[in-house]
Amino acid sequence: MTVTRFAPSPTGYLHIGGLRTSLYSYLWARKNGGVFRLRIEDTDLERNSQDALKAIIEAFDWVGLSYDGEVEYQSKRTEIYKEYINKLLDSGKAYKCYMSKEELDTLRASQEAVKQTPRYDGTWRPEDGKTLPEIPAGVEPVIRIKAPKDGTIEFLDGVKGAMKFESSFVDDFVIARSNGMPTYNFVVTIDDALMEMTDVIRGDDHLSNTPKQIVIYEALGFKIPKFYHVPMINNPEGKKLSKRDGAMDVMDYKRLGYLPEALLNFLVRLGWSNGDQEIFSMEEMLKLFDPSNINKSASAYNAEKLLWLNGEYIKKTSNERLEKELKFFDLDLSNVEKKDDLLNLAKQRANTLVELKKLIEDILNIPNSYDEAGVKKFVKEDTKEILEKYINLLKENKNSLNSVEKIENFTKPFIEEQGLKFPQLFQPIRIAITGGTQAPSVYDIIFILGFDEVFSRISKALEKNFQNT
Repeated sequence: MTVTRFAPSPTGYLHIGGLRTSLYSYLWARKNGGVFRLRIEDTDLERNSQDALKAIIEAFDWVGLSYDGEVEYQSKRTEIYKEYINKLLDSGKAYKCYMSKEELDTLRASQEAVKQTPRYDGTWRPEDGKTLPEIPAGVEPVIRIKAPKDGTIEFLDGVKGAMKFESSFVDDFVIARSNGMPTYNFVVTIDDALMEMTDVIRGDDHLSNTPKQIVIYEALGFKIPKFYHVPMINNPEGKKLSKRDGAMDVMDYKRLGYLPEALLNFLVRLGWSNGDQEIFSMEEMLKLFDPSNINKSASAYNAEKLLWLNGEYIKKTSNERLEKELKFFDLDLSNVEKKDDLLNLAKQRANTLVELKKLIEDILNIPNSYDEAGVKKFVKEDTKEILEKYINLLKENKNSLNSVEKIENFTKPFIEEQGLKFPQLFQPIRIAITGGTQAPSVYDIIFILGFDEVFSRISKALEKNFQNT
């Protein structure tokens, strides 16, 4: 059975790189009828944040990545880690090191001075025939694992292929600090082994951790999972993604008006593809995704593509769902008579829910100002006369305002009879009704608002001569 996990640290918000990793892990587990776990790596007590922890859980709920079982917290598993540290000590595969920080700093400086890679020199490593230094008073030891001194550490990475590290790459690294707290590589290995992870999908910034973790797996006789190291997401210039480029809190995407399914669709394509297909339902992702097909090179974040994708999802989203989503942005359409027509109209033009809200409010709200550039360009000396004639036409056809087609049928002949071009009539009407020049079709707006509201708004604009004073 396939078992995967996502294991964030609650030291900050969940960003999109982490969400992509969790999505890949989720898809692979679900595709194979397996288990997907959420584990919080909260052993760094000084940097942990309850707000960050809440944000991680909130983000998972929003995007709908359901995990199996309860959330696991490393901070509640310290006794388990101590048990395995003692096993390694008892078996002679780990040892206590009393080297002080000052001694380590001196060692590192001397190695760097002769251009050597800084590494622990094994002073306290027990070996046959070796006499260890006298234990210094008042020094709490760290626990180091006995790493192999020669040979290679090899594994087959599901993304990068065959990986090979010289054993000299891994020194006798610390698995427990002097305060007894186990280190990252140790607890990750213990958790992944005891939780029976079969596949570990994570960012390739963890690649250098893998040889160390394999040393721990082998020392404890644990089965080594399949590793997939996913290349990073870069900005369009190929540099590290910054908050300005999109590396922000996942929940910020909600606040900016993105739909969770659009964000997941966007992320699945940042490093994986199925030909030229751009839009994937969750069902299609589950059917097609295979981590072995993840690209070996880094992906580039493309804000325009995300915006386009979100617009496509908004177009296909039911009005009932959109009405609920808009309540998050303090827009309640429950008492709007023609809300379905309004949503059908606005969602064709919106790329985010924030844009959707503005488009709707531009139609529903009576304008208290008029776009000055638009007035200057489209409101002429004869505009008042044209609009007064059109108001009368609307009044004569008051009973025909119940469909867009009927409004179009009596408006087009009017434009021809008056010898007008379409913008000469429609742009002043848009400005009068919405305050701007970018609103949807005038026919649609008239149909949605009805005669009384249209008459009132045009009359008000004429009274003020489209002035903002």
